[in-house]
Amino acid sequence: MNESFTSKFRFHLLVIFGICIALYFLFFLSIGFFTHHGEELPVMNVTNKSAAEAISLLEKAGFDVEVDSSYEADKPALLVLAQFPKEHSIVKYGRTIFITVNKTQAPIVPMPNLVNLSFSSACLILKSNRLLLLDTILKPNALKGAVLEQLYNGQAIRPGQMIQQGSKITLYVGAGFGGEQFEVPDLISLQYSEALALLSTSGLQYTIDWSNDITDSTTAIVYDQFPKTLNELGAANMIGEGAVMQIKVKQNPSLQEMQYNKIATPSVEINQ
Repeated sequence: MNESFTSKFRFHLLVIFGICIALYFLFFLSIGFFTHHGEELPVMNVTNKSAAEAISLLEKAGFDVEVDSSYEADKPALLVLAQFPKEHSIVKYGRTIFITVNKTQAPIVPMPNLVNLSFSSACLILKSNRLLLLDTILKPNALKGAVLEQLYNGQAIRPGQMIQQGSKITLYVGAGFGGEQFEVPDLISLQYSEALALLSTSGLQYTIDWSNDITDSTTAIVYDQFPKTLNELGAANMIGEGAVMQIKVKQNPSLQEMQYNKIATPSVEINQ
């Protein structure tokens, strides 16, 4: 009888042990099934979507979402400007995706003082403050190429006056008094729009050689010009107001190509 009891006890003990082992494996299998434990997913692209749509898509895919904000004047409010991790990144289920959304109102910045600066410097400062150049008006003045006045909505705007990012500024720029010779401007590596503005303030005409890869002319880059800024002796080439410059434009020229094209050519002086 004792042997029978012992055998049954061992049998039941083995059954209980087996059930425990089975439940143990079922538990860990169920974690993966019900909670996506350890599952990895590709991140979808939500840039240029509305914030509401982006959040909905990401949450439905199993991601958490954290929102930050920035401002770009040429983009609609609440548009997704950027995301991290980027599209096609492989991350774990439940990972937090960070999105940057365009603000509904433009931030306020103090108007910089551009008067007496060169036109190119003024453009860089406007860009760094996320202000836009509306128009450039040439005005006869000995300070050729320098900013003489800065205007907003047709009125002079003083330095330090608070203004919204994205506001459009008009600049009066000195045009000289004509008939004089000046150094050939360096246009290589400038955006096409910046190069045209500089040529305009210099009183120069131009011809354009377009590359076949242009997809957006406003962001295309000048990769070569004639005449060059320096001659073969390293001295500045001179040009007269009204003369014609040739510029060559590509969408994405290499740095090496642009540096090569800055190599000086034989001395040349271009008259009107």
